Amino acid sequence: MFCSWKSEQYKDHFEAGKYVCSKCNHDLFTSKSKYQHSSPWPAFTETIAENSLSKYEESPGALKVSCGKCGQGLGHEFLRDGPNGKSRF
Repeated sequence: MFCSWKSEQYKDHFEAGKYVCSKCNHDLFTSKSKYQHSSPWPAFTETIAENSLSKYEESPGALKVSCGKCGQGLGHEFLRDGPNGKSRF
């Protein structure tokens, strides 16, 4: 499950599996795209599917993201801020 902002418990969780929306169970990320990062939240390089997230530009280099099914806010996608120039979610 992908956590809510109130209680982060998956930042250091690296077991195989997938991360889903905590509100509607929509598939968001897989453990294969998760990586260690200095932010206080889990960090991923890509989504499971194109429709996993809804996005809109909040500022240059940062997109606001929400669940692609129910619209729950999930934070940001930082463009070219992940490993090898990939995005960081």
